[in-house]
Amino acid sequence: MQTAKHIYTVSELNAAAKLSLEQGFGLIWLEAEISNFSKPASGHWYFSLKDNKAQIRCAFFKGRNRLVNFSPKDGQRLLVRGRISLYEPRGDYQLIVDHMEPAGEGELQKAYEELKQRLHEDGLFDEHHKQDLPGVPKHIGLITSPTGAAIRDVLHVLKRRFPITPVTLYPTAVQGEGASNQIINAIELATRRKECDVLLLVRGGGSLEDLWPFNNEQLARTIFECPVPIVSGIGHEIDYTIADFVADTRAPTPSAAAEIVVPDQSELKSSLQQSQNRLIKQMLDLLRSHSQQIDWYAKHIQQFHPGKRLAMQRNQLAMLSKTLRQTMLLKLDNDNRTLAQFDQRIHTQSPRNLVIQYKDKLATLSRQLNDKINHILQLSRYRLENSTRSLNTISPLATLARGYSISSRIDSTTPIIQASDLAAGDQMKTRLSEGHVISIVESVDE
Repeated sequence: MQTAKHIYTVSELNAAAKLSLEQGFGLIWLEAEISNFSKPASGHWYFSLKDNKAQIRCAFFKGRNRLVNFSPKDGQRLLVRGRISLYEPRGDYQLIVDHMEPAGEGELQKAYEELKQRLHEDGLFDEHHKQDLPGVPKHIGLITSPTGAAIRDVLHVLKRRFPITPVTLYPTAVQGEGASNQIINAIELATRRKECDVLLLVRGGGSLEDLWPFNNEQLARTIFECPVPIVSGIGHEIDYTIADFVADTRAPTPSAAAEIVVPDQSELKSSLQQSQNRLIKQMLDLLRSHSQQIDWYAKHIQQFHPGKRLAMQRNQLAMLSKTLRQTMLLKLDNDNRTLAQFDQRIHTQSPRNLVIQYKDKLATLSRQLNDKINHILQLSRYRLENSTRSLNTISPLATLARGYSISSRIDSTTPIIQASDLAAGDQMKTRLSEGHVISIVESVDE
C-alpha cells in the first residue's frame, strides 16, 4: 500500500525549521565583523555578522543590549553569544544575540585582572603611598595626545578656572602599539626637567583595547616611582585602568582631572576677600586698642606732670607754714598766761625769798621758752629749707642753671620740642639761666 504524502504549508515548514535550528545548535559563540548596524526607536539592535565568504543576520533585543557598555560600530570585530533561529514571517535565518563584547576583550580582561592582582599584592595601590596635590600648582604638566579631544577639554577647564597657571604639554600617543613606552618616556622627561609640581595623564574614552596602553606594568611602576604627583583622567567615569589605581589621584574624566588640580578663581577671590575683610577688622580693633592705651598714658602723664607736683608741694609748704605760725602763737599765748599767773602769785606772796625763787624760776622758764621757740623755729626753718631745695630740684630755673636752655619762636612762648618744628631762616629765642639769646636758623638736621 502506498504511503500518503505529507504536504507542508510554508508556515509549518518555517516553524519546523525554526525548531530544528534552535534544538540542533543550542547556545553558540560567534566571532565576526559587524556591518549594517541599526538601532531603531524600539531599542532593539539589528545588524549582520560576516567574514570574507558569508554573513548572517542578527537581532539583539532591548532587554539584553542595555548591559553592553560600548557602542558597536560597522567594521568592528565582535565576539557574540546567542541561539540560531528563524524569523517565520519572512523565513529569514538569523542569530538571536544575548551577549556581546569586542573580539579579543575576554583575553584582555583576563590579563587586566591578573596584572591588577599582582600590582595590588606588590603594594602599588596602597593609599599611604599616594602623594598630596599642591593647593595651588605653580606649573602643570599635561601628558596626552596633542590632537585628541582630551587636551581641548583640559585646557578649556584650566583657562576657565585658573588661567594664570602655566601648562607644559608632553605629547604622546595614547592608543596603539608603542603608546605605553611613549607615556613612560613623557613621565621620565617631566621628572628630569623638574619644572612641574603636578602631572595630568589624560585621554578620552574607548574600548578596553583602546585603553590597553594604560594597563601596562612598566607604566604602572613608572607612575608609582614618579616624585611628582600624578592625576589620571582616562576614559569615561565607568572606565578603570591600571594607571588609575596607581596614580596619586583618579578623576572620572579629563575635564574632572583639570578641575581637581586647580582651584576655582572666583571661589579663591571670594576667600581672599573674606580674609582681607577679617584682616582689616583685626587691624582696626588693634589700632583702637592702642589708641585707648595712648589716651590712658596721656592722662597718666598729666597726673604726674612736674607743674602739678610743684603746686602740690607749694600747698603743703603753705599748710606747714600756717601750722607753724598757729603753733607758735598758741605756745606764746600759753606762756603769757603762765607768766601772768606767776606775776599774780609774786604780787600775792610778799616774802623776798619767794620772790627771788619765783624770779629764778621765771628766768628758767623764760630760757626754756626761748629754747623751745628757737628749737621750733630751727625745725621749721629746716623743713622750709628742705622744701625749698625740693622745689629747686624740680624747678625749670634749676634746670637752666645746670646749663640747659629753652628755645621758642620769636613770636611764641611754646617750647620747641623737635627739629622739624623749625625751618631754615626762622628766628628763635633761647632762654638761659641768666638772660636770653635771639638767633636765626641756618639749617635743620632731623
